[in-house]
Amino acid sequence: MNSTPSFIERLQASLADMQAKGTLKHERAFTGPQQVAVQAAGKELLNFCSNNYLGLADNPEVISAAKSALDKYGFGMASVRFIAGTQEQHLLLEEKIASLLGTQATILFPSCFDANGGVFEALLDESDAVISDSLNHASIIDGIRLCKAKRFRYANRDMADLEVQLQAAKGSRTILIVTDGVFSMDGYLAPLNQICDLAEKYGALVMVDDSHATGFIGETGAGTPEYFRVQDRIDILSGTLGKALGGASGGYISSRHPEIVNLLRQKARPYLFSNSVAPAVVAGTIKALELVSANPQLGRKTMENAKLFRSLMIENGFDILLGEHPIVPVMFSDEHLAVSMAKGLFDRGIYAVAFSYPVVPLGKARIRIQLSASHSDQEIRACVAAFVDARNSQ
Repeated sequence: MNSTPSFIERLQASLADMQAKGTLKHERAFTGPQQVAVQAAGKELLNFCSNNYLGLADNPEVISAAKSALDKYGFGMASVRFIAGTQEQHLLLEEKIASLLGTQATILFPSCFDANGGVFEALLDESDAVISDSLNHASIIDGIRLCKAKRFRYANRDMADLEVQLQAAKGSRTILIVTDGVFSMDGYLAPLNQICDLAEKYGALVMVDDSHATGFIGETGAGTPEYFRVQDRIDILSGTLGKALGGASGGYISSRHPEIVNLLRQKARPYLFSNSVAPAVVAGTIKALELVSANPQLGRKTMENAKLFRSLMIENGFDILLGEHPIVPVMFSDEHLAVSMAKGLFDRGIYAVAFSYPVVPLGKARIRIQLSASHSDQEIRACVAAFVDARNSQ
């Protein structure tokens, strides 16, 4: 008899090991829409871990626009864009995204993961080089793996190391620096002004994944390039429709160089071989963009809520990663403590999830709190009080 563990037995052992280490993830099903007050497992909860930064996921105007689109445009396209999958509203949404971001052209993808998965292979080959921040999103890492360009990595937001990698990449036909605009596990902003300075010094291009910033960071919600006043120095922007812009699905690549977008329409595999973004999502996102432009106070409220939560948590002695973004990581010494605290919060009516390896490094477990424009001061204070009470019961 073969003593080698079977495939299924190995999977069982792997899952058991995750459970023992406190890294096994569990999903809870909501019984209603994405909003601040949710229901799960028969409990009424305040939701503090959603990417719904502007509260638009359940906005009546966004929902109404999506419902109308179902009647006008149907349920789905049943086609990729270049065959029979483009409606006039797809083109309109691309124009509106470009208008918000201050770019020249935009191309939609089924998700930002797909956008990042398709951009590098289509634009770069073995004659080129890509230099990536060490904490970039998994979709960027996977997208880079798919292309043949030489690969370099620099320590998170470390400009001295970035310059070392730029020097190492000298001689490449094209050098592309890629960074998250906001690092989603930490809430830190990339120093785009310094990155752009180095890019210009070495003749490199710059790409930013701004998924956690578009719609509410910057004066008009144009994201981290607007915040750092470098909009005309960023060559490629990727982002999502699944966070502040209505929270549904879909992603994009946008650029001040129309040629980049035009080539992606011809060569980006996730674009060429995936169905178009659903009509109701397109219409809802168009309405969400209109609301972003008409209601700049939503973005300001999101940031004010983040400031309040951060100050209250510091006053109560919690270890949080400093910053200004509405992503607020509350750090814990180990995975089991983070999981136990998240359960304690759940028992006290707060929905927040513990993040552990492999999403974050071992020993860096955290509960990532995310604030939105929809949270009231009272709800924020209730969340802090639940943290205090849960900590005291450990």
